[in-house]
Amino acid sequence: MRQRLNPEVAKVLKRLHYPVDVILLCVRWYSAYPLSLWHLEEMMAERGIFVDHSTVHRWAIKLLPVLEKAFRRSKRKVGRSWRMDETYIRVRGEWKYLYRAVDKAGDTVDFLLRAHRDKAAARRFFEQAVERNGSPEKVTIDKSGSNVAALEALNVGRRKPIVVRQVKYLNNIVEQDHRAIKRRTKPMLGFRNFRCARILLSGIELTHMIRKGQMKDAGRGQTPAQQFYSLAA
Repeated sequence: MRQRLNPEVAKVLKRLHYPVDVILLCVRWYSAYPLSLWHLEEMMAERGIFVDHSTVHRWAIKLLPVLEKAFRRSKRKVGRSWRMDETYIRVRGEWKYLYRAVDKAGDTVDFLLRAHRDKAAARRFFEQAVERNGSPEKVTIDKSGSNVAALEALNVGRRKPIVVRQVKYLNNIVEQDHRAIKRRTKPMLGFRNFRCARILLSGIELTHMIRKGQMKDAGRGQTPAQQFYSLAA
């Protein structure tokens, strides 16, 4: 099985002394379902596999960045009408800000965890989203002045400016989409540090996008679990 792995995944798993399928299973369950690390430790023990909860955490931190990178290469294109909003995430007892955007069909455009909620954070999010997904025609936001300022700064010098809309009811779709992420983060009771939070949130977003059918090969009849495991191949 190791011989069929993505070279980047194989490099990460090189010194891990557990079967690859066990590692991938634990990482997927931790990313996809509202389970704590202790839940996973107990669930694996019931299957005769003894793995410490801290080991599962290390597997997730090592693997998820590589799997997300693989997913980006096979992610379907999103629409050009975006809905953007931010939600709160607790890191070491403090609230941080997860910037997120979906298109009008509800597909995830991008996400970015930032320490502050200001113009610089919003602009960095938009720059990353545009770099990865291309430029939108219009972006719907809330009444946040920092988001407006970020988009205005982004529009400076553009031949075709991005249309900025502040219509609350049109933003309901992204606010509803936050719920899937918050349901998963709630059992985690906050994150240890900012780096771990970014990595684990990328895994949560990854499994959420797969569920929404955002992989190009989703039409082949693969289950979300099969699509997740295919990222390691």
